[in-house]
Amino acid sequence: MTRTNNESLSHLRGPLLLLGAGKMGQAMLDGWLAQGLEPRKVAVLEPKPSSDLQKLVERGVGLNPAKAVPAEAIVIAVKPQTAAEALPSLRAWVTESTLALSIMAGRTIAFLQAQLGESAAIVRAMPNTPAAIGRGITVACGNARVGGDQRALASELLSAIGGVEWVDDEKLMDAVTALSGSGPAYVFLLAEAMTKAGVAAGLPHALAQRLARETVSGSGELLHRSTTDPATLRQNVTSPGGTTAAALEILMGPNGFEVLLKEAIAAAARRSRELG
Repeated sequence: MTRTNNESLSHLRGPLLLLGAGKMGQAMLDGWLAQGLEPRKVAVLEPKPSSDLQKLVERGVGLNPAKAVPAEAIVIAVKPQTAAEALPSLRAWVTESTLALSIMAGRTIAFLQAQLGESAAIVRAMPNTPAAIGRGITVACGNARVGGDQRALASELLSAIGGVEWVDDEKLMDAVTALSGSGPAYVFLLAEAMTKAGVAAGLPHALAQRLARETVSGSGELLHRSTTDPATLRQNVTSPGGTTAAALEILMGPNGFEVLLKEAIAAAARRSRELG
């Protein structure tokens, strides 16, 4: 695996085509423009543009252009269930030098090649929703057509929303989707469950929710800033025979948190393979 850092996109020749401007597509677009990409170099295909997208159109971003032109890069950010219908229209934008970057869950490189042409340079990537605040993590994998410059461009496009990791084995992408792609939902569920447990223990709902939110977000930030591994951070909170130890005896029991997460991530990985 290799990691990249944020780069500037001011050098991009364009055009850059974005297919789908939902939450993730919009987050990427916002990140690119913040990194210096000129709005006029971007075209968006989106049948239901949001008010945020409309504001970017006023700044020069193209919306649903009538004529296709060869693109330097195409970013595919539609739902995987609509891919078979949406992707064939992209062929008119693709040349041998075009980078096709997909963030669709489950859709394989082979599927994308079938839609865009066997000669297409394709990168399959999986970001997650903290991309909305520039704190996402994305894992990417490319086909043999992706050259060094195209891989660097893919890293730049993805680094606009957070960290980037690369893997050589596409089979790992289903596990990536299950762990980090779906992972924010697990964390939000933790905060939700902690709130309910706090209420059950006698706390007012508003206070329980505030305590749960701040505890989860603060612990996440501590983990982010620290070089200490998670197991040691957990042990640092746990005094022998104390309150935390009593709770962890339940959470780390034979049917506890770790077992449930393994089952949950395995289920998400199976669904990712089914979508492919």
